[in-house]
Amino acid sequence: MSRTFIAGGVALFAASFAFAQTPRSPGSDVVKDTVELELLTHTEVYDKIHNQNMTSVLVVTGGTEERGPHDVLGGHTIMARRRAIEIAKRLGQTLVAPVIAYVPEGRVDAGAGHMRFPGTITVSEETFQKVLESAARSFKLHGVKDIVFLGDHGSTQADQRTVAARLNREWASGPARVHAVEEYYRAATVDFPQLLRSRGYRDDEVGTHAGLADTSLMLALDPRLVRAGVARPGPEETTGVSGDPSRASAELGQLGVELIVSRTVEAIRKSVARR
Repeated sequence: MSRTFIAGGVALFAASFAFAQTPRSPGSDVVKDTVELELLTHTEVYDKIHNQNMTSVLVVTGGTEERGPHDVLGGHTIMARRRAIEIAKRLGQTLVAPVIAYVPEGRVDAGAGHMRFPGTITVSEETFQKVLESAARSFKLHGVKDIVFLGDHGSTQADQRTVAARLNREWASGPARVHAVEEYYRAATVDFPQLLRSRGYRDDEVGTHAGLADTSLMLALDPRLVRAGVARPGPEETTGVSGDPSRASAELGQLGVELIVSRTVEAIRKSVARR
């Protein structure tokens, strides 16, 4: 067998192997159905904004904080991302920005509140506002007309309102607007707990943090992220749990997810209609 033939065969095998290992671009249907900005290329985003008129974007805030011994630290961020995708799809013509995982949790040097527990990450309100503002300015530059702030965390609501008001004053003569939609957070922290109480669950079960309501929402999205064996009531001072997650379930959580998504979609449509 000649050396030329062997070399040619090796080269052909190498080329075939390289071709097989080359990642394939997603099909057009996959790109069409994708609303998450971080899973798209810049040319695909341009096409969606300028050719498909997807001129709304959800800028969603999660958080990295303790959620008791049973819920993972990224719970807010994970839930916010999953809900945002569903909200965007129901709205139509809407993209989802990468979820902001760093939010104000209190002063580092104070060591109070959630900052008492390892893994919680905090930033200053000024820093958080700058992140929101910079994201909004970026989207405006690229042709987005409606920028919607949604916060899965209580400490972000006032900052979202402040940034939205500031940018809307500055952009009053142009087409771009910022919407700080608080119904998203209200549905999770007021409406869903009320629904649970109407079904016979006690106040001390529902809780306000890592209790029945919070844990059920997490179970509905990904039960693998809940440590069921250690899901039990506080005390809050030492465990971070307000409420009793013992009877939490994915079924209850799904009721909450649907409530949050539907109320938020309705609120965004109303806000955009007033622009």
